[in-house]
Amino acid sequence: MVRARRIWVAAAALLAVAGASPGSAVAQGQPHSTAGALTAGADGTLPPGWSITGGRSAPQLVWRSDRPVPMGDARVEFRSGGRLLGTPRPAGDGRTFRLRLDTGHPGPLKGLEVWSGGRRLDVTGRAPATSAAPPPAPLPANAVDPGKPGSYHTKTGEYRLNSVRLPGFAAPVEMRAVVVAPTGARGPRPLALFLHGRHYTCYKGHSITGDWPCAAGTKPVPSHRGYLRDQKLLASQGYLTVSISANGINGQDGAAEDGGAQARSSLVRLHLARWADWAEHPDTAPAVVRDAPRADLSRVMLVGHSRGGEGVNRAALDSLYPPPAAQDGYHGAVRWTIRGLVLIGPTVFGQNPVPDVPSATILPGCDGDVSDLQGEVYVDGTRAVSRGGALHSAVYVIGANHNFFNSEWTPGQAAAAAEDDFSDDPHHHDPVCSKHSATRLTATQQHRAGSTYIAAAARVFLSGDDRVRPLLDGTGRRAPSADPARVLTHAVGGRRDAGFLPDGGVSVTGARLCAAVDPAPAKTCLVQGAKGSSPHFAQWETDRETGRGAIALRWTRAGTPARVRVKNPVSLSGDKALALRLFVPPNSRGTRLDVSVTDASGRKAVLGKVGIDGLPGSERTASYWAREIRVPLTAAGRAGLDLYRIKSLELTPRSGSGRAWLMDAWGWRPGLQAVRPAELPRVDVGRTTVAEGDSGERTYRVPVEVSGHGSGQVRVYVLDPVTGQGKDRLVTVHPGGHDIDVPVVVKGNTRYGTDVTHDILVKAVHGAVVGSYRGGITVHDDDPAPAMTVTPLADRVTEGKSLKWRVSLSGPVDVDMGTAFTAVAPATGPELSTKDVSARWLGETSGSSPDPERPLSKVPGGLFLWVNIPAGSTSTDISVPTVKDRVTEPAESVRFQQLDDRTDRPRPGGLELTGTVLDAS
Repeated sequence: MVRARRIWVAAAALLAVAGASPGSAVAQGQPHSTAGALTAGADGTLPPGWSITGGRSAPQLVWRSDRPVPMGDARVEFRSGGRLLGTPRPAGDGRTFRLRLDTGHPGPLKGLEVWSGGRRLDVTGRAPATSAAPPPAPLPANAVDPGKPGSYHTKTGEYRLNSVRLPGFAAPVEMRAVVVAPTGARGPRPLALFLHGRHYTCYKGHSITGDWPCAAGTKPVPSHRGYLRDQKLLASQGYLTVSISANGINGQDGAAEDGGAQARSSLVRLHLARWADWAEHPDTAPAVVRDAPRADLSRVMLVGHSRGGEGVNRAALDSLYPPPAAQDGYHGAVRWTIRGLVLIGPTVFGQNPVPDVPSATILPGCDGDVSDLQGEVYVDGTRAVSRGGALHSAVYVIGANHNFFNSEWTPGQAAAAAEDDFSDDPHHHDPVCSKHSATRLTATQQHRAGSTYIAAAARVFLSGDDRVRPLLDGTGRRAPSADPARVLTHAVGGRRDAGFLPDGGVSVTGARLCAAVDPAPAKTCLVQGAKGSSPHFAQWETDRETGRGAIALRWTRAGTPARVRVKNPVSLSGDKALALRLFVPPNSRGTRLDVSVTDASGRKAVLGKVGIDGLPGSERTASYWAREIRVPLTAAGRAGLDLYRIKSLELTPRSGSGRAWLMDAWGWRPGLQAVRPAELPRVDVGRTTVAEGDSGERTYRVPVEVSGHGSGQVRVYVLDPVTGQGKDRLVTVHPGGHDIDVPVVVKGNTRYGTDVTHDILVKAVHGAVVGSYRGGITVHDDDPAPAMTVTPLADRVTEGKSLKWRVSLSGPVDVDMGTAFTAVAPATGPELSTKDVSARWLGETSGSSPDPERPLSKVPGGLFLWVNIPAGSTSTDISVPTVKDRVTEPAESVRFQQLDDRTDRPRPGGLELTGTVLDAS
């Protein structure tokens, strides 16, 4: 399980106060009056849908959704007070999620939330009404349209090889693929390999599951066939294409710390190795490959959708800089060259894109899965990491969702059940992304646009066609084949050189340097809760980040300049334009700015006036996205500026008021640049589990391996096991060195506790790459749990008094220990009803009303008693308050059985609370 930020003490303490005294029963929570708010109530109760399952051995925080949560690519995350608690595991019902709570010293709970891909899952009720701007006007057509079919006929077939074993996965993973090849093409052909994302794995009729292997009577979901339209377009243009299946990874990656990225990389490279073998020995190839042209493995492009995008990024990294053997499922020689990547709505959990392989990242404006469009990091995260010659393009498709790029995830086209990932709220019409919104694309329109831009990337990355580059690099051209889709692009790298970067040692006046991720509103670039979000500021696994930000402008009158000064003058000599990546609030209109530069001697020139409008956006979209604006440098030359020594950049608003954010500005010139990957050191963080021991202190060090060549800088975040907050430092690493030294002191004892993890995160800064980005030391508590017993204190009472029991431990422990009981029918006799107990107590414990009267075991949703024994204590009391009435009735009984942590059902042979209430008369 990834990042179990373990909150057992805080959760149990919060629960303990719910009853106002140590002996009170603990409430699961009552409905909150504010729709969608999931903060703890004034009395400390958990919000509706949340519970703590008792855990002498494995306490868990549990959330149950009121509707199914589709199996998707973004990870479900539990958060408290804005900080990440961990990524829970889903249950088979598609509604229940469990996070193991592994430490005894967490920070306080401030409010529970469930997030996935930048989107709240636990919010209910209607979102505020909003309006959206119309889509931007069509851009001028590019001279060459890569979406037009080529001259070759195509042939389609499949191959299936023996399954393979991958590290960390219990079941073998399939080696299955569909091939679409040109017929009649001469000579070796460039190869495009497709990898689908994380989706349901098995189906039967309309029933779908995430199992692996598939149960008898069910079939694997053919996600790998979902890109046939893209493959056929490429094959008609002379490319050889293969799309591989990854259901075996999707069904098992829930426990993978990296979300399965390394496993997907291994699978991709195992297929590439087979293609390399078949290129050398065609007679050994499957029939579909023998009938196709030979593959040119010196020209490979990888196309990855969602988690498949992160998988192919890792495959490119691993092909240039081999991973540690223990983590990898491929151990052969690299006999291919990856020339480019296409990443469709990708995840980027590690936030470490490979810098020296060109990429095009397609960002669907209506992505309902990876909703924060975190794939923008594949562009932003490459700045200044390596040589910068690789072009990294972001392709923003207005009105596109996550699933429709794959026909097997599209309703009406898929073999298995499928859905529109954005349409998850039938009560709210989104002005940008709902089905009938003017900006929303149909499935066919969206897939056609995707095919066109995949083909554009192939023409640029594999064929070096500079005529197609303007479709990817922010020049502002459109491919008519993608109409009516509105597609916008910006880029870094390529033939951009010196620039103004917020994280490059600049000083700012008239504006402010802001942090992409920071909990302080005064520091952050965009306060959480704004109308929409920004892909540029997608959160990582830390509560704040150093060195990642932008320049925020805010003005109330025209003419107030924002000036950005660099420490050392930059050279714009030979460049044709200054390219700015700039954005304004969604749906805004008419922002106008003058752009000026000043050289080291103080000469200044106004380069030009620019205007920018916001993208169509709503509360549910990530539409704070930068447009690329180019201003010619002609005026600077005429004014006699020393273009070798430009010292500052100025943006002067000409509109009355407004806001804008500058991501960066670069000297730009047209053309493609040959990409030569640098020899860099590679960092991989491992994980070691150690025993706590019974006495003394032992010091362990987080395992970190540095391989490759040269030296470089990375930023290391050491996460506090108590609060989850990270302290960071910049570290220079060398292959074989021990530059990242994180000691962990473990104190042994004989008291029972829970496992504690000490985690670190690593991100590349300059001259280095990172593979396995997180790891640490897990301290396993090796002491036996004390026995828990129940002693009746008042188990036979008259009406109006409280039934009481004492829950005891056989010895003190280092952590709070809890368990839960649920009401079940008594073995014999009448049962206590909802009108026999305190109405207030019943509401706090179950959210139910006494009316209509029913037995306690029949309360809707169940009646639970939560028990918490604080650390250092050995017992706690629990009570059920009854009420006195005037009705003559026989003795009534109540019975509570202990819950099983794993099933949330009564535990066979578990503890019981039983009591009898006598009539007062």
